[in-house]
Amino acid sequence: MNAAAVRLSGISKKFGALWANRDVSLDIQAGSIHAIVGENGAGKSTLTKIIYGLFSPTSGSISIRGKAVRLNSPREAITEGIGMVHQHFMLIPELTVTENIILGDERSPLFAALKKKEAVSNIQSIAESHGLTVDPNALVSELSVGEEQRVEILKLLYREAEILILDEPTAVLTPSETEQLFKTLRSLQEKGKTVILITHKLNEVLAVSDTVSVMRKGRIVATEPTASVTKSDLANLMVGRNVLLKIDNPPEKPGKDILNVSHVNLTDTKGRSRIDDLSFKVRAGEIYGIAGVEGNGQSELLDLLWGMVDPQCIINGSVTLDGVNLKGKNPAEIASSGVSHIPEDRLKHAVVPDFSIEENIVFGRHRENTFRRLGGFDAASVARYTKRMIDQYDVRCNLESNPPLGTLSGGNQQKIVLAREIDRPNLKLLILAQPTRGVDIGAIEMIHKKIIEARDKGIAILLVSAELEEIISLSSRIGCLYKGSIRREFSTEEIRKGRGSEQNFGKEIGMFIT
Repeated sequence: MNAAAVRLSGISKKFGALWANRDVSLDIQAGSIHAIVGENGAGKSTLTKIIYGLFSPTSGSISIRGKAVRLNSPREAITEGIGMVHQHFMLIPELTVTENIILGDERSPLFAALKKKEAVSNIQSIAESHGLTVDPNALVSELSVGEEQRVEILKLLYREAEILILDEPTAVLTPSETEQLFKTLRSLQEKGKTVILITHKLNEVLAVSDTVSVMRKGRIVATEPTASVTKSDLANLMVGRNVLLKIDNPPEKPGKDILNVSHVNLTDTKGRSRIDDLSFKVRAGEIYGIAGVEGNGQSELLDLLWGMVDPQCIINGSVTLDGVNLKGKNPAEIASSGVSHIPEDRLKHAVVPDFSIEENIVFGRHRENTFRRLGGFDAASVARYTKRMIDQYDVRCNLESNPPLGTLSGGNQQKIVLAREIDRPNLKLLILAQPTRGVDIGAIEMIHKKIIEARDKGIAILLVSAELEEIISLSSRIGCLYKGSIRREFSTEEIRKGRGSEQNFGKEIGMFIT
């Protein structure tokens, strides 16, 4: 067996009264792909940030390739051959690929000209060696998400990293980009690199890793050879109970048309076509799934339905809700018409992390009579409602301390947004954009149940997701979005047949979205 590239001994990390990690001891073998899984808030990110020098442990020790180290910054970690690709990429869109890669590692004397040709040649050599195809002279703003990730990995290899930490690397990748990433990881492993993989996607753990460690409540509860465990084993270890991996999805009972998008075209402020003759309908009591690679009009469609389109854009066609025209209405007017929206990026558009849970749970609903008293807020009513929603949606938090929402894990923040939007009175249409992105398997189970419950109450649901497994398991009908239009629509009957072989059906859908 190879020596340990990373050895953690008794690592603990405390934030105030909260122990994020407790007595973690772990060996990560050199030349292996080692996955670390766990629920949101289990301590995975904290542990990897300790390895990368972003956090100092409260107690415990770290050894890198047999050498005891104390890493006080990422720069010190890089010196030890450790690099990290964060879930949210750290790139500057206005700079080229080469400029982003060499930033902070220019290898030129002070006031001397940059050796950009030499850097480009070096980057091209590294890229070819690991199948990381990307144009060194392209602006990062012109790259796809998959290409941006390749740039992040190239940054680490350019700095000669031997240990690579990847945090949720496939969260925004297409199936083909994910497969290409796996090829890259295997190539890195063949050349002796060590990869630490943080992910929620258990199928990917089983597909690419050699060893998997499961964290729960800050501790390592199991470390096993990946070949010896199943998806159910990992899910149960993560959550501490049996987890329903496939949602119980009884037949839908669709009613009348609620949302009607008819021959819509949208041209952005730069004259580029973003939506092209788009037409589809969503009926009461059904889930219409939009499958597609990001950048094919999903964001523009969501902005249009929520009244957030730039006024300089050119829009043709019609969008109606229960027969009423939505074009030209603002988000408050659309919400009052019976529409709820869970956006792609909750931190930008759905929550204020520094505000309390109670404040976040009434955002956009603060004018409802339920929450008002004598011209102001009814604090007792808001508190009772928050407690009820937290119980119903299994939000893990200590409500008595009235913590800011930002102290909750991403999955628990998402549950707050879901509770607020699904529980709106007189709801007709629920728009869900990437509802389980970055959410752990236990939270996904609960979120999917709530979506099915909303459908069964007769609510029309538009589901936009990059997760084909999610689209297949939840949708009544599926529209394949490509270059701003529906390229193929799968019927309810086709979907129910496809659920017997999700992998093959996913490949069939994939043919129409790439």
